[in-house]
Amino acid sequence: MDWDQVAADARAVVHETLTRLRGPIEAAADQLAACVRAGGKILLCGNGGSAADAQHMAAELVNRFLLDRAAWPAIALSTDTSALTAIGNDCGFESVFERQVEALGRAGDALIAFSTSGRSPNVVRAVEAARRQGLWTLAITGGDGGVLASAADACLCISSSHRTPRIQEGHQLILHLLCERIEERLAAEASRT
Repeated sequence: MDWDQVAADARAVVHETLTRLRGPIEAAADQLAACVRAGGKILLCGNGGSAADAQHMAAELVNRFLLDRAAWPAIALSTDTSALTAIGNDCGFESVFERQVEALGRAGDALIAFSTSGRSPNVVRAVEAARRQGLWTLAITGGDGGVLASAADACLCISSSHRTPRIQEGHQLILHLLCERIEERLAAEASRT
């Protein structure tokens, strides 16, 4: 392992996230806060490490991030093993998130789709289903953003690295920044009421 290269790649990802992606992250967080404010829920999906990121963010939203506040509705679509295996068996793995979006998503909700490549067929199909149903969609990707970059309403893409571990580290920073900004927006509004 080339430690100097790892350090350089990690610094590039953090720099990109805190500079080029700052405005898009704030805009996405504001959109997600508006969804919660209006009574909507946030669905999240991804495969492997991206599934873990989806579950991590859902937990931060439902429980708390930095502030003690009301719980917000968020569901990671990778957590219901009975639904995943039934859909995978009957319809194919490419449908495991799409079918759940069709069942659980409503106009005014949001879907956050994690994919380091932006090319995961089941994640792309979930975004397409969400758009058909009137959900606002956010892709969190890497590299060139893949299909998801243009399929979603908004895309936060770690383009400074093509290495999956660095992209995933960027995604974790993004999800924390989103959670912090959402809490700031909604806590500020709650304090005014």
